[in-house]
Amino acid sequence: MSVNASAPALDVNPEVVDARMNFRNAMSRLGAAVHIVTTDGPGGRAGFAATAVCSVSDSPPTLLVCLNRTSSAYLPLKENGVLCVNVLSADHADLSQLFGGKTPVDERFAGATWAPLTTGSPALEDALVCFDCRVVSVADGHTHDILICEVLTTVQPKAGQSLIYLDRKYHAL
Repeated sequence: MSVNASAPALDVNPEVVDARMNFRNAMSRLGAAVHIVTTDGPGGRAGFAATAVCSVSDSPPTLLVCLNRTSSAYLPLKENGVLCVNVLSADHADLSQLFGGKTPVDERFAGATWAPLTTGSPALEDALVCFDCRVVSVADGHTHDILICEVLTTVQPKAGQSLIYLDRKYHAL
């Protein structure tokens, strides 16, 4: 058995477990837009579903993306240094499920049509918006990396209702 020295130790103290569950339950009440974050380059092609994405600035256009260090996309994204934030429409719940689980990478991308943008990262053909980005800095967020991403290209393929995740379910807005 190998041990990852950088992985946080699991605290089995019941009070800590209760605090984590209380936090997760509280966060489930915070509705959030659903995105698929993709990357491609020397580190390989990868993608993951994310709700922890937000605007930082418009001068220059900058987004914040949180990435769990245990994600299969972690190492490819770290090596590639580029990503595309694909904002999902209400029609993309099934695609989000593919990218949110343990589905193999090729099967994830087979579920839709993609085209590379400036950085080479895959953009979803029928996303509401695609933000093609270069990662400019990374901050430690305990179990996650907080990626600060400069937006190089913005594409708005179609209009429609947004896919929102609230109360552990998908909703259209």
